Amino acid sequence: MTASLLFPPAFILILGALLVPLIPGKAKNIYVIALPALAFWMISQLPHGELLSVHFFGHDLSLLRVDKLSKIFGYVFTLNATIVCIYAFYLKDSQQHMSALGYIGGALGVVFSGDLITLYFFWEWMAVCSTFLILARRTPKAYGAGYRYVMLHLFGGLVLLAGIVLHINGTGSIGFDAFTDRTLASYLILAGILVNAAAPPFHAWLSDAYPEATVTGGLILSAYTTKTSVYTLIRGYAGYEILIVVGCVMALYGIIYALLENDMRRILAYSIINQVGFMICGIGIGTAMSLNGAAAHAFCHIIYKSLLWMSAGSVLYMTGKSKCTELGGLYKTMPWTMIFGTIGALAISSVPFTSGYTSKPLIIEAAVNQHLVWPWLILEIASAGVFLHAGIKFPYFVFFNQDRGLRPGEPPHKTMLWAMGIMAFLCIFLGCYPAPLYALLPFEMEPHVPYTLSGVIKQFQLLMLSALAFFVFLKLLKRTDTIAIDTDIIWRKGGRWFYICMDKGLNFVNYAFNELMHKGAATGLGRYFSEGPLNMTLAVLPADEAKREQITRYFRAGISPIGLSVAVAALYLFGFIILTLP
Repeated sequence: MTASLLFPPAFILILGALLVPLIPGKAKNIYVIALPALAFWMISQLPHGELLSVHFFGHDLSLLRVDKLSKIFGYVFTLNATIVCIYAFYLKDSQQHMSALGYIGGALGVVFSGDLITLYFFWEWMAVCSTFLILARRTPKAYGAGYRYVMLHLFGGLVLLAGIVLHINGTGSIGFDAFTDRTLASYLILAGILVNAAAPPFHAWLSDAYPEATVTGGLILSAYTTKTSVYTLIRGYAGYEILIVVGCVMALYGIIYALLENDMRRILAYSIINQVGFMICGIGIGTAMSLNGAAAHAFCHIIYKSLLWMSAGSVLYMTGKSKCTELGGLYKTMPWTMIFGTIGALAISSVPFTSGYTSKPLIIEAAVNQHLVWPWLILEIASAGVFLHAGIKFPYFVFFNQDRGLRPGEPPHKTMLWAMGIMAFLCIFLGCYPAPLYALLPFEMEPHVPYTLSGVIKQFQLLMLSALAFFVFLKLLKRTDTIAIDTDIIWRKGGRWFYICMDKGLNFVNYAFNELMHKGAATGLGRYFSEGPLNMTLAVLPADEAKREQITRYFRAGISPIGLSVAVAALYLFGFIILTLP
């Protein structure tokens, strides 16, 4: 292994982003595609082990820890980034390119970090860069969503930092491995990670912010923040039973709100919460099969979710509309976008011969093997719900519902269709031939056979039942031009009132204090507290003028006995408080 290949893949993208404004024309877009492709190749050449460390303030930071777990996430992060940059080939905005490359580089930094300090640096770097992808849309809603997004991520980052500091102080180690000791520090780190994983109640930042990003910004955001959380949970928290509960709640919560939503990109945003719930549940189960299922599902999820966001992004790009109540009949003039989007919808629904079918069942089968009846039942219900909201609702209301007279045509930039075509091919390829994916899985387990006659029949029965339920209850599922209120109402409304109370309350205190000082209260209070202890002392002394003059000199010069001064001052202050009480 040559020294040149030991350069962290994260820095390829982060440092490469700095040169983006200097490159003109189409060369810029080619350069942006080449960076993640180069990072993908570099990851394929990395041997396993701790390859690069830096001494920093008494600690040895591990910037490049490589094993099968880091590699599978590194592969899908860079593969997705390359295809997304092909989709965004038309984009001339250097700010978006720089933010995207920095953000993806931060995700790679998290995946290959071997210590908690390095992880925290890249964790916060991701939060900063991703915020600019939201703000890049330059609308009032985007600015508001960006502000709330960064506030929630700063909160999560502070919780994570508190846990890291306690962990280092308690153990003396900065290594990032499994947290076998369940301490306050490990649970604080877990809480900070779950904020980024969009676990309730701190989940609404995702559905609030992602739909307000630019066309390519929302697409890029959908892949990285929540999946770096999945990676860190696999690395540090495998077998934590609380994650089974968290995952099941997320799986159901995402479905309910996706069914209620009217905005197509908010449907996909809530669908991310649902899908990450499956992964987190698998991590909580903690067996080799369930952990491999979480990693495999993260890999497949990034691909089919990106395809869905590409399809929705193309519709938004061509129509300027995102609400289901404003869309419909687009299959007539956007047939390729409809076909590719439908393939993504089938993949997320785990239809046999698509990628979702070769990854999600690993988690469900692991729950069965561990005799976890309730998690198994909830995951099966959630699987049926996925087909309702993403497999049918999204393509139906966007492409096949009532014709609104929209005739936009396919996107004029062919690279958008090429990127969707590549993602659609990967969805089908990994569904029909999952061996390359299974070869990347990080943990040893018994060979998994995805296609059995009983398994395929059971899955088709589940999907047909979901489809029947959709069309039976179609009148109830038809959307109106409304919004769904989620937990973000707490910081939208409560945060505003908190700010007003703090602003008005503290400013009133400042105003009252300034008025008091201007009216001579400062001089009076100063004289009161400087002369008061002396006067109290003189009041209890005998009428000996010499001693009284000596005590007066001591107090004025500040050389009276310390114990006496403190005692008298304390008594005087106590008396002052008692006398001023109402």
